[in-house]
Amino acid sequence: MPIDASAHVHPEAQVDDDVDVGPFTVIGPHVKIGAGSSIGPHAVIDGHTTIGRNNTVSQFVSLGGEPQHRGYQGEPTELVIGDGNTFREYCSVHRGTMFDQGVTRIGDDNLLMAYTHVAHDCVLGNGITMANGASLAGHVNIGDHCILAGFALVYQFRHIGTLAFLAYCSGVVQDVPAFVRSAGSPAEPHGINSIGMRRIGYSNGEIAAVKKAYRTLYRSKMRLADAKEAIREYAQTSPAVATMLASLDNAQRGIIR
Repeated sequence: MPIDASAHVHPEAQVDDDVDVGPFTVIGPHVKIGAGSSIGPHAVIDGHTTIGRNNTVSQFVSLGGEPQHRGYQGEPTELVIGDGNTFREYCSVHRGTMFDQGVTRIGDDNLLMAYTHVAHDCVLGNGITMANGASLAGHVNIGDHCILAGFALVYQFRHIGTLAFLAYCSGVVQDVPAFVRSAGSPAEPHGINSIGMRRIGYSNGEIAAVKKAYRTLYRSKMRLADAKEAIREYAQTSPAVATMLASLDNAQRGIIR
């Protein structure tokens, strides 16, 4: 597939021969792009950015830009993107800072819709959907198969557990446990993401076990420490509850309540 004559691809960039690069796109010297990927017109890919195979980058996307951080001094930090991701119009993803691991990471098979933003030092898993206008502040960790509805916002250093669901305009100021649905600003819990669990193959028994753990966590009026100990018992027979418990154990800045 051709590189358009009007595109500017730096001669030191490592772009696979079958990558399609659209008109007026700019690709910097430290960029690597794997086979099967397609880069639309007017995109900018810069910095030490590594993009895997079969990714789709739409028009006007910006990947690998400098982090929006006052302490950034031009260090050669990175953006690392896996395979099979889609970045829609005006999506922006910044590379990391030396105040963390120095890397922003995005896994595989994620869909980042128009006007989404992923700030410096974020870590995204696989199969995530970020709908139009959803944004992540710096140092945010998003688990596999999460859904962020339109204009959902996540505060810096927060963790969103596997298969969590953030409703439209959610304002997340504390961690969201795995499988939990949240809504509002500040976000509050509203049950579990049973639909998402079914879609990726969780059994009715596992869904029921997570519902039981959710009721223990949010409706039993137990202290958080006591609720976690009760959930720990359920986790011995339920891998899904074990995933939920792991997200609770990893919470550094409190959970939505």
